[in-house]
Amino acid sequence: MTQLGFQIPNFDYPGLTRADAWTATAASAAAAETAGFDTVLVMDHFYQLPGLGAPDNSMLECYTLLGALAQVTDRVRLGALVTGNTYRNPAVLAKCVTTLDHVSGGRAQLGIGSGWFELEHDSFGIPFDTFTTRFEKLEEALQIILPMLRGERASFTGDHYTFTDVINEPAPLSRIPVMIGGSGEKKTLRMVAQYADLGNLTCSPEEVPQKLEALAGHCERLGRDRSEITLSWNRVACVAPTTAEAEAERNAFLADRGMVWDDLGEELQAMVDGMIACGDAATVGEQFAEWKATGVDGFTVSLPANGHLPERVALLGEVLSAVG
Repeated sequence: MTQLGFQIPNFDYPGLTRADAWTATAASAAAAETAGFDTVLVMDHFYQLPGLGAPDNSMLECYTLLGALAQVTDRVRLGALVTGNTYRNPAVLAKCVTTLDHVSGGRAQLGIGSGWFELEHDSFGIPFDTFTTRFEKLEEALQIILPMLRGERASFTGDHYTFTDVINEPAPLSRIPVMIGGSGEKKTLRMVAQYADLGNLTCSPEEVPQKLEALAGHCERLGRDRSEITLSWNRVACVAPTTAEAEAERNAFLADRGMVWDDLGEELQAMVDGMIACGDAATVGEQFAEWKATGVDGFTVSLPANGHLPERVALLGEVLSAVG
């Protein structure tokens, strides 16, 4: 279960060319495994996300990439943070994840959400639908994906999907954990309680207690033991041997995307500081210790500014292992 996940959210770094995307990613994943992370996760997107870069930044396809990462790692679980349900037929997605389980020797993890990035949908000709419809589709999808991942021959008829006697052979090697990503208290966290082994929050620190309370409430109503669910929290860091180095690497990342730190203004700088734990090991460790005290079960952490440097990944692993 993901208690300490390393997320790789981008493939363009200062000083690297776009042809370096795969080799840099492979090195980061291998470093994360050595550093003690239990899971390596990549984004399931076709365009880079706002805040991390422009739509035409590099973006490798999720499941092809995960299959390749299975060959350069031995221990870590591998999954998406998270797959947009809208991007693939749910039965086909179950086949993808099952195949990943085989090529990784039983290390696949399914991360899934309702989908949200409208630009990708429009550009790729994928129906975006309404907010309500996307969540209806996600719940229906789980009712075909979960049986397929458990080795069952499955059928399902809903408002959005119909499947008839779907065969998934060979069956997964392991019991594939299912993570539902998102922080919606009424829909998403209820589905975490009902269907998932793991949840992953994307919210501010101030919101975490309320999210934990909502999940506990859903578990109680559904008769689910809350301790069966590992709830991680998606965080961003920029760690280096010194705070000056960390800030320089953060600033180089921003400059590579057209943002000059000194020109951002105090308000925007404060907003960035609130999102990124930036500094030396002690500084970043203090921030994560404070975040851990909110009561989450673990973290999924990315290093968008310097995650291509194996020594930075190793340092982050040391910091988070000390936090516990």
